[in-house]
Amino acid sequence: MPEPTKKDETPNGQPEEGVAPVSNGPPPLPEISLEVSPPQEDANSPKKLSIELPNDSVPAMGRKDSVWSLGEGQPPEELEKPIDTPPLSTLLIEKPQSATVSVGGDVTFIAKVEGKDLLRKPTVKWFKGKWMDLASKTGKHLQLKETFDRLSKVHTFEMHIIKAKENYAGNYRCEVNYKDKFDSCSFDLEVQESEQGSQSIDIRSAFKRSEGQEDAGELDFSGLLKHREIKPDDTPEIDVWEILKNARPDEYEKIAFMYGITDLRGLLRRMKKIPKEEKKSEAFAKKLEPAYQVDKGSKIRLVVDLADPTVDLKWYKNGQEIRPTPNQRKYIFEHKGTQRIMVINNCTLNDDAAYSVAAGDEKCSTELFVKELPVKVVKGIEPVKTTVNERIELECEVSEEGAQVKWMKNGVEVPTGVRSRYRVKCEGTKHYLVIDDASREDTGTYSIMATGGTSEAHIQVDLKPLKVYQDLQNMTVMLGQPIKLQCEIYPGNVPGRWYRNGQLIQPNDRINIIHRNRVHRLEIEASSLHDAGDYTFVPEGYSQSLSAKLHIIDPPKVHLDSLNFPDNTMTIVAGNKLRLEIPISGEPAPRVVWMKGERVILESGHRVRAETYGDQTSLTIDVTEREDSGNYKIVLQNEAGEASASVKIKVVDIPDPPDAPLVPEVGGDWCSMTWEVPKYDGGSPILGYYIERKKKQSSRWMRLNFDLIKETSFEPKKMIEGVPYEVRIFAVNAIGVSKPSEPSKAFTPLAVTSEPTMLVVDDVTDTTVTVKWRPPETIGAAGLDGYLVEYCIEGTDDWIVSNNELTEKTKHTITGLTPGTKILVRVKAINAAGASAPRTIQHSVLVKEVIEPPKIRVPRHLKQTYTRRVGEAVNLVVPFMGKPRPKVTWLKEGKVVDSSDVSIRNTDCDSIIFIRKAERSHSGKYEMTVHVDNHVDTAIIDIQIVDLPGPPQSVTIEDVWGGNVALVWTPPKDNGNAPIIGYTIQKADKKTMEWYTCIEHYHRTCITITELVVGNEYFFRIFAENMCGLSEKATQTKKSALIVKEGLQVKTHEFEDHDFKEAPMFTQPLINTFAIAGYNATLNCSVRANPRPKVMWMKNKIAIIDDPRYRMFSNQGVCTLEIRKPSPYDGGMYTCKAINDLGEAQVDCKLEVKGGFTFYELMQRGVPLHLIDQYMSETKTVEQEK
Repeated sequence: MPEPTKKDETPNGQPEEGVAPVSNGPPPLPEISLEVSPPQEDANSPKKLSIELPNDSVPAMGRKDSVWSLGEGQPPEELEKPIDTPPLSTLLIEKPQSATVSVGGDVTFIAKVEGKDLLRKPTVKWFKGKWMDLASKTGKHLQLKETFDRLSKVHTFEMHIIKAKENYAGNYRCEVNYKDKFDSCSFDLEVQESEQGSQSIDIRSAFKRSEGQEDAGELDFSGLLKHREIKPDDTPEIDVWEILKNARPDEYEKIAFMYGITDLRGLLRRMKKIPKEEKKSEAFAKKLEPAYQVDKGSKIRLVVDLADPTVDLKWYKNGQEIRPTPNQRKYIFEHKGTQRIMVINNCTLNDDAAYSVAAGDEKCSTELFVKELPVKVVKGIEPVKTTVNERIELECEVSEEGAQVKWMKNGVEVPTGVRSRYRVKCEGTKHYLVIDDASREDTGTYSIMATGGTSEAHIQVDLKPLKVYQDLQNMTVMLGQPIKLQCEIYPGNVPGRWYRNGQLIQPNDRINIIHRNRVHRLEIEASSLHDAGDYTFVPEGYSQSLSAKLHIIDPPKVHLDSLNFPDNTMTIVAGNKLRLEIPISGEPAPRVVWMKGERVILESGHRVRAETYGDQTSLTIDVTEREDSGNYKIVLQNEAGEASASVKIKVVDIPDPPDAPLVPEVGGDWCSMTWEVPKYDGGSPILGYYIERKKKQSSRWMRLNFDLIKETSFEPKKMIEGVPYEVRIFAVNAIGVSKPSEPSKAFTPLAVTSEPTMLVVDDVTDTTVTVKWRPPETIGAAGLDGYLVEYCIEGTDDWIVSNNELTEKTKHTITGLTPGTKILVRVKAINAAGASAPRTIQHSVLVKEVIEPPKIRVPRHLKQTYTRRVGEAVNLVVPFMGKPRPKVTWLKEGKVVDSSDVSIRNTDCDSIIFIRKAERSHSGKYEMTVHVDNHVDTAIIDIQIVDLPGPPQSVTIEDVWGGNVALVWTPPKDNGNAPIIGYTIQKADKKTMEWYTCIEHYHRTCITITELVVGNEYFFRIFAENMCGLSEKATQTKKSALIVKEGLQVKTHEFEDHDFKEAPMFTQPLINTFAIAGYNATLNCSVRANPRPKVMWMKNKIAIIDDPRYRMFSNQGVCTLEIRKPSPYDGGMYTCKAINDLGEAQVDCKLEVKGGFTFYELMQRGVPLHLIDQYMSETKTVEQEK
């Protein structure tokens, strides 16, 4: 028996490619696998050797070379991951097949696509691994080619790999795309080592990325990197692995950069997985080889050399200890000195395992590979031709007993399980494949495969001729009855299929398909309409078929139960479209007739029509009306019978609008309305009513209720008094809201006024009683037409109307009364809505005249000095009160007024003094005296008649210096009966005597005239001024003032500066004032202060600031407050306050605003009633005084 050959040796004695140089150091880094060739093989046949760096194997179907080159498209850790591809469609008619090529050889992969149904050329992409597109790698090592055959309409795509290298091995993929179609195919390329001597591994080249210039077309992606110029490598051969093993991990990057290793990540990944250096064994002088190979049936010797022969030794197979037995010669254990040998005899495939030997605590292991000799086919299988249901037996003889063979059919392994119809048996070297019941599917090419050869033969299985003993018969069956279709054919064991109208029939709970011998029967428990049709029985494998027609009949029926209508009554709203669909049944399809009463509804009707289709009939009414209500009858007829049914259609509608409502009663902001129910309720009970109203002149209706009103009466409220309104009604049922009713007659909400207020007795005489009152607080939109005054004698209930016609005045005198009687008086306010509640005097009135003491009501403007100019008229009216009629006398300065000079006229309520042309002699104090019996009242009126003042008495030139002249004068002797308010000074040049005004409104009696022209001589004159104006004449200086030229000495006087500062002091205070409402009023006062004071105005102690109703002026110390169009609210206490740094002062006055507004206007302004009463009483008093 030949000795096993170690894997690290080759027939030519040279090391395989990729084996690192042998050194005396630690064991080599790569793992070494060993294969031993059988002795009968040619000695020149190459032995396979692969150098596998750690973690570099690629798991796949079949052998693959080591994957460590950067040229591989897919990293090893990603090869197991599935590749996601879109759904495949059949585009490739010929797919690329896996191939094997030697290093340096060429290989071509071909893919073909059918182009008959394609409008344009499909898109084909070639990939290596999962993601690397080879279109960018074409060059001298890779070429892609496309051709199109116009006759066969086939696109051919070829990929040529030229001078293959080891790193070209791997998985490739071809993808085809056309619009939404996609197809893909994967294949493998295996690159075998060449017979030439291999080179040793260079770690620097293994982990150095190519630059993509010198060797363009390599199947790696390094060509995509930036191109750099390649410099010749003149560095000496250095064992970088040895340097890395002895270096610290933090020095790896430095070493890689030093020796040009660019793939540092891949280097570190492999360095991490390199097994650590083992220490020198203490138990073994020589361990087992890593692997052994032996032929099947041969023996193998496993030898170890012990360092200590006394150590116990144990042998293991796959982890289980191998124990020697005396009767078994499988394992033989030998001892030769320090060597320990285990011999395995008659190696079989079961001996292919991992073996290890343990010496004390140390262990070494190896792996044994048992190589099986090929099995050859001695006698091949022969072709067979037979018919179905016959037995087929294929026989083959091989060169070895018990050999494993594989039966194939059309290239696919034949299943030989328990339930398989194929049986395989072996008798020595003969192998049989048995098919007991052959069928047409068994036709094909059968082959047997052994390790040393194959044999194939063709089997043809044909059908037996078909004979029909009983054909299918046409049938007519009532609906629901069972159906049986039966035929009888030969051969009897031929299965078949049943079809209905071309559709395959599958058996289920209702359909049963029976095949017994030659009889084929189709049974249906209860027939249905769907069972009608053409039935066909097709024997399997034959083109001949049996056919028959099945006709199902069914009496017509109307299925009203499916409508779910109570009492078969359908309710629909008028105006909607009605489509009543009623299911019907019957076979053949029945004839349908719709009728309403005696009238037949046709299919061609315009608005109302009947339609029948399929298994239902329908009645359609496009727009339903009330007249469509009624019973409708349906009649069905066919050859199996007749049926009829009726349905009721109820058309409901909105109710008719009610009649126009009536408004029997109207209030101030409400009314009451009634109406009748609608004549037609729309077929549904009335649920309630909606009410709307609008102003007569408006077109906008407003709904008054959102909840339905059940009754037929309603009281709308919150209406505007005096505005005409209309109302209308809507009736509501379950269908909807009716149209509105006709609007009611227009009505206007009006309310009587409230009762008159403040009814009092104004005057009583022996035969009359005069009463007065205030208007009602609430008048309303109806206004006030007038008042009705009634009275009755105390103790009776007979009210007598005093005024037959309404009076608009708020004062009335009842005449014709009996003296000494007591009466009660009441007043009613009358308007369009009627009479208000009466206002009655609380106590009875005695008809008897009463003495009233006199009282003079001096007007406001006469309480101050009454001033008029000479020549103006004086007309004064002074009202007074008193009963009976008072006696009036006038005195001036204690003397009776001269009637020839002053006219006086007296009435019952006032006295008038009139002076047609006033003179200064009319000035003075006039005393008015009013007498009623022993009662007296007096009043004094001060009249002042003013005129222009006279000129100043004398004017003298006090001094002249520079361009200045000092003047002094004395006030005029006649001031015109009015105070002098200022002077006007004028100057005139002696040459021209033209007078020019120097200053006006000058208050003092001395002045210095400045800015006079030097060299001129001036005269001066002065006018006096009072409230009437300037004096008619002026007083002139007797001497002139000469303005001397420069150089002249002027005598100057020394004056002490006078301190003009003083605290504010009012020289004229404010005066109590009466104002008429609606007319501007002013308050005046004058203040003197230095420095100029700050003036503030206040009303009721509140400062007046930024109020547009007030305007404030201050001119020359005169302070004025103007009140624009005052109202009664502007009355009150007004204060003027002046403040400067030296102090402050203030003056007050009272302002009363009267008149100007009617009672109604004050009510509209929201003035409180007590203020209105006070205001009206004061106004009435002023009117009476006038």
